[in-house]
Amino acid sequence: MENTIENLLTEPMLHCLPPWTHNRENLVKLLKAYPEIQFVSLVAVDLGGNDTDEKIPISLFIDEMERFFKVGVQTDGSSVVLHGIATLNNAKVDLVPDLSVNWFVDYNYDHIYIDRNLPVGTLRIPAFLVHDSKRVDSRSILKRAIDNFTMEINRLFNEYPHIKEDFGIDMSEKINEVILTSATELEFWVKTPEDSADEEKLSTSQMLKEQYWKRTKGSVRTALEETILLLNKYGVKPEIGHKEVGGVSAKIGVNGKLNHVMEQLEIVWKYSTSIQAADNELFIRELIEETFKGHGLEVTFGAKPIEGVAGSGKHIHVGAAVTFNNGKYINLFTPKNRTYNYTTTLGWGGLLGILKNYEVVNPFITGTNDAFNRLKPGFEAPVCTVSSIGHNVETPSRNRTVLVGLIRDMNNPKATRFEVRSPNPTTNTYLALASLYQTMLDGIKAAVESGMSAKELELEFSKGYGEDKFYLEKNRMYRSENDVFEHYTEDERNKFFGNPPATVWENIQSFNLESDKKEILYSGNVFSHAIVDSYYEASIDQWVTELSGRIIQNNIDLVRSCKKVHTKENGTDIDKSNWDEIEKLRFYLMKDSLERKSLFTKMKEGIEAKDYAVVSELQLEMNEKITLLKHLYLDYRRNLFNECKFYWN
Repeated sequence: MENTIENLLTEPMLHCLPPWTHNRENLVKLLKAYPEIQFVSLVAVDLGGNDTDEKIPISLFIDEMERFFKVGVQTDGSSVVLHGIATLNNAKVDLVPDLSVNWFVDYNYDHIYIDRNLPVGTLRIPAFLVHDSKRVDSRSILKRAIDNFTMEINRLFNEYPHIKEDFGIDMSEKINEVILTSATELEFWVKTPEDSADEEKLSTSQMLKEQYWKRTKGSVRTALEETILLLNKYGVKPEIGHKEVGGVSAKIGVNGKLNHVMEQLEIVWKYSTSIQAADNELFIRELIEETFKGHGLEVTFGAKPIEGVAGSGKHIHVGAAVTFNNGKYINLFTPKNRTYNYTTTLGWGGLLGILKNYEVVNPFITGTNDAFNRLKPGFEAPVCTVSSIGHNVETPSRNRTVLVGLIRDMNNPKATRFEVRSPNPTTNTYLALASLYQTMLDGIKAAVESGMSAKELELEFSKGYGEDKFYLEKNRMYRSENDVFEHYTEDERNKFFGNPPATVWENIQSFNLESDKKEILYSGNVFSHAIVDSYYEASIDQWVTELSGRIIQNNIDLVRSCKKVHTKENGTDIDKSNWDEIEKLRFYLMKDSLERKSLFTKMKEGIEAKDYAVVSELQLEMNEKITLLKHLYLDYRRNLFNECKFYWN
């Protein structure tokens, strides 16, 4: 359909305003034709991944549109995550609209505009955060990364003609545009409010694959279908929605409706340009939550909402292409001969760059306690910094145990891309993509400047442990076509692929321990020292706040809930033995004495003293002990005549 205001005006409701509508003449026509759109909200994303929201009357927006586009609105920077940047004595930040992306209309179906009997809408406009004349938000960082990547690809094509030869491009052809594309997907858990998780039932159902890709029913089906239809109206182009591996069957209540819903779902939509892809995902999360809420269901995008069963991932797909003045389109990762090479010189460079420098990418991908709960062997979550490209050129990789996969379609040269499998639904996609582009670019420049062919770079990538190569680290391996959890022991994995961080503290320390790799983030002024320092400080602050204010307290509640149930009359020697072991563990975790402090007390004291290395070690011990306590208490309850179920929220 042609891009005209007249075509948009034929829609019963406005859902998406594309960039070509972002001028005063078009916007006034549209907003006056759809008076149910009553508010405007500027959506900026801070370094913590939080998006802003406010209600600006649409009449004020129309009256002051030119000023609004130029300087936006002001807010107090102390209310957003910009540690060390927006300080108490210099807190003002400006929210400046981005005119180059789609704007979405967010409808409140609980609030009806009477004159048209339609829900009241808020025009959500993506924006940048500006502090002291510098853009300091997540979207701005991604935009700078895209600009830097574009500039460097143009430079490499101009300075190294052999790149064009690899693609079969005439030397006289000039690049018209560099196109960076991305796609994400969302896995999430949905449940009826107030229900708790029966971990045994969920684990058993997962092992039996009773839920995976099964038919949705009742309110879950309705909400899923409604979400997919809405995504289409917003122009996001949904591709599939289905049940994931986690969940148990719901039950029919006395009212004939399903209750005790606890299921894991996934929704996938089509790729877009990088910033638009990140914007889409941010809006889709809210759309899913609101749609399912309208059907009496709770949604959580937590990485690991329930221990012992599948967590939720968010794979990020990364692609790159160029167009030329003659209209030719080329995927930068697809080789001229797809039956001879896996990927191109640029493709190998991008893959090498991510893997070699992943230590400074990981803090932006796995930045929370919840995220680390997901990254454990045995749940298809990637732990090792390793990639897979396929057993041979004719057979694309389908290895789900690696960090990064090279995705290829022998029948579609445009489809070649990298799939990064470590992100989770709460990963800040803007910062994740920005750090991926920076590290990819480092590898691409090294690969091109080396003058090596794609086959020679394949050998670099496939190096064995202890082999000395021009770019990758000597005492590491970066490729495995095997299941890394089945084929290698834990010691072998740590030796070959590096010892993965297990806590937020261990992960964020890469910024201190990998100074050379951190410099890659600063290349092209994409990240600044102030932004990386701010992110570092915010990550630690969130980590310890959640530990002291939520995780330790939740574990205290759990320890208290493990109560002695058997009596002298109905108990056996096994019951006594089981309980004694539980009681010993409860005392170790929580009970102080004059001679000894409990594990929880040691953690609290470590947090107060800012001895974070010790806190990190104690957190790992606490996680291990709490898991053991759960297992011991379940075993204890199984041997009793009274009700054996035990739930944890």
